[in-house]
Amino acid sequence: MTLTEMQGYAFFFFTVFLVVILYGYILHLYRSEKKGERDYEKYGKMALDDELHDRPVEANPKVMNEKKES
Repeated sequence: MTLTEMQGYAFFFFTVFLVVILYGYILHLYRSEKKGERDYEKYGKMALDDELHDRPVEANPKVMNEKKES
């Protein structure tokens, strides 16, 4: 087996590995949206509503707890 063949096999398996990771991530996003854990459509609006005075997409619980304690 030459170095070129080993590079070809490594490239193929690495590509398959990355495709599996990508589809797993897409499946994770789909399932979490179906369960109602996150609404990813809100995140699509971040590019449009990107001013300092715009409301955040979702509240940060750490900031909310600090405001309640003060």
